[in-house]
Amino acid sequence: MKIINILYYVGAVVLLAGAVMRMSHPAIACYVYMAGAVLLAVMQFIGRERNGNFVVRRLVFQQQIGGICLVAAGVLMFTHTRNEWIVAMFVGALLELYTAYRIPQELEKEKN
Repeated sequence: MKIINILYYVGAVVLLAGAVMRMSHPAIACYVYMAGAVLLAVMQFIGRERNGNFVVRRLVFQQQIGGICLVAAGVLMFTHTRNEWIVAMFVGALLELYTAYRIPQELEKEKN
């Protein structure tokens, strides 16, 4: 399970690097961003343990939707010359941020 967490964080850092590189090196930033987004999304799909709690399952589903939005932002980077990809990245980042705080809270609540 530890390797999945490491790959998840590597994907997040590479994704962030690709988004920042978009300003200075737009030609290669698409590839860097997409590699990080795909790695992050894949680790979300295979890395979560299945839980019987409905709220946790819903939050995990929302987190996976956020990962899909981040991958969609990468696709938009390739296909559009303007900044439409920022909207998809923003939605994905909001979902990721929300679920990053809520899932541990629900798991802690379930323990008690």
